[in-house]
Amino acid sequence: MNRRIYKQHKGAITMIAFTLLLLACTCQHLYAQGTGRAKINVGLIYPLSTNWTNAPKDSNTFSLNLIAGVSRSEKGMSLAGFSNIVREDADGLQLAGFSNHIGNNAKGSMIAGFLNTYGNGKGTAIAGFANVAHKNSGVQISGFLNVAKTVKGIQLSFLNIADTAGLQIGVINLSKNGEKSFGLTIDENQTLMLTFRSGGKWLYGILGTGYNLHNNKAKYAYETGLGLHIYTAKSFRLSTEIVAGGLNSFKKGDYLKASARLLPALKLSHSIELFGGPSLNFVYTNNPEGINLTKNRISSWYSNNNRSLDALTFGYTAGIQVAF
Repeated sequence: MNRRIYKQHKGAITMIAFTLLLLACTCQHLYAQGTGRAKINVGLIYPLSTNWTNAPKDSNTFSLNLIAGVSRSEKGMSLAGFSNIVREDADGLQLAGFSNHIGNNAKGSMIAGFLNTYGNGKGTAIAGFANVAHKNSGVQISGFLNVAKTVKGIQLSFLNIADTAGLQIGVINLSKNGEKSFGLTIDENQTLMLTFRSGGKWLYGILGTGYNLHNNKAKYAYETGLGLHIYTAKSFRLSTEIVAGGLNSFKKGDYLKASARLLPALKLSHSIELFGGPSLNFVYTNNPEGINLTKNRISSWYSNNNRSLDALTFGYTAGIQVAF
């Protein structure tokens, strides 16, 4: 068959190939019914599949649905262009362009472009936007949100929510057994920052917004990062933080700053803490105010006809925070 004829009839050839595959799987399905072996299901969207209207009652070792599939349980691999819907348990790989929905236990891996929902998870759930579960003892990874009532495993996302949590790695981490605090800080650039720190016993996330007291234009501040409690005693704590942020005028020009901080802290009470310590900073700026702010340089270099500055500097951060 030459290329011209193939291009003219490409859609028909694809449909014929899919029909042949469907017929082959139908034969496999009938054979499985007669022998008691687990089933293979291939379809377009429920009920247009080899399992037909019995699909919600069937268990499969392999499922392939161009749009969406429904089954009672999956014991191998299920693939869907849009969504996999498993009413009970899934053990294996569930891969969907948009979402996976497991009614009870998910023991394998779930990968979805947008959303995974399931009852109890013992494997890995990866979603472009969110993972939502009742109980998670495996790993939840998403682009924005992880939710579980009980977490004995790991949640990794921008926002993690749980009643009781294991290890949460994110900018915002909310759990009943975790620590949350609001703080007010100032640094060597005279930037006042209102911060929210949240996390577990050791690891926590940082989110802040603020205002620079020195600049006239680039004065609106922001930062985000992660922190680690290195040592904790009754009235003293030592933490380290890695943060990235900057100053913005919402016009031309940038001031970007990445910092590594060492922060000893003194606990004044159960909920109030004073902290402060040195920081090592990398700064990039391409506006005059940012260049004027960049002092205490260890090393620096200019580019773009001396309009842009990269610098390694020493600084500090000090503040007070209230836990709740």
